[in-house]
Amino acid sequence: MRALITGAGGFVGGHLCQYLLACTDWELWGTVYPEPVEGLPPQSRVSLIHLDLRDGARVAELMADFRPDVVFHLAAQSYVPTSFSDPWETLENNLRAQLNVLEGVRQAGLSARVIVIGSNEEYGWPRPEDLPLTEESPLRPVNPYAVSKVGQDFLGLQYHLAYGMDVVRLRPFNHTGPGQSPRFVVPAFARQIARIEAGLQEPIVRVGNLDVARDFTDVRDIVRAYYLAATKADAGEVYNLASGVARPIRWILETLLSFTDAEVRVEVDPALYRPADAPVIYGSAEKFRHCTGWEPQIPFEQTLRDTLQYWRRETQRGG
Repeated sequence: MRALITGAGGFVGGHLCQYLLACTDWELWGTVYPEPVEGLPPQSRVSLIHLDLRDGARVAELMADFRPDVVFHLAAQSYVPTSFSDPWETLENNLRAQLNVLEGVRQAGLSARVIVIGSNEEYGWPRPEDLPLTEESPLRPVNPYAVSKVGQDFLGLQYHLAYGMDVVRLRPFNHTGPGQSPRFVVPAFARQIARIEAGLQEPIVRVGNLDVARDFTDVRDIVRAYYLAATKADAGEVYNLASGVARPIRWILETLLSFTDAEVRVEVDPALYRPADAPVIYGSAEKFRHCTGWEPQIPFEQTLRDTLQYWRRETQRGG
């Protein structure tokens, strides 16, 4: 079995590579651009290619040369605030890359399964009566990143319907864990705590809106779901990946703070608020569980502890 992982140098891509290395004997290729590669063991059997997926000719060449059996298309601009500051960059990056991957598979005449990664952001702001969100919930994107993910999602569906391609679409809800960029909320808190413990910043954790709740899953459970989608899911279908639990951001901060003896003050920074934010979001992954048997296995308190430990190590190394 040959698998191609786009965005192999990113947060989720790195965890997926580690999972596939540990649990399969597949031949693994990964694309990286422009991010550095972290988290892969030395002399890993992942063959890495530096490739801008917006270059359709080079993507087509890669598909024809490697001829993968499964493509995990993870590469994307995934930071919502960036999508507000430069909407076209996010749309152009995410949609063109998705189109080139699908076209590359089609032009090479491959029967590869393509895993298209969407997002719960596609659902936008749910009303209380809309929860939990299911695959049948209406799509109401409220930011440019979400629009790009709706586009990726529906490009995948179009290629399945028009060309009979083996496409599976996933809509993961929030996921976090060791190695995630501190631009995101959980590592942002963890990194600040680690730096305070090391005496590298004043004992203040700066936060955005703590009065929202989100559905979080450990990234290591999410990449296991990606593997199950590649091996067990039904072609043409779309699946939510969610814990089904809305965890308040305030609780996440308090839990992280319970892991430290440092005296810490919390201050709200208005610059950390999003232009648009929903109070509570959580989803149902019942459809995916029924198909594959997947359920999150890692307690979220462990996810938080592991993330803080990661940032303690990074802080010691000067990160």
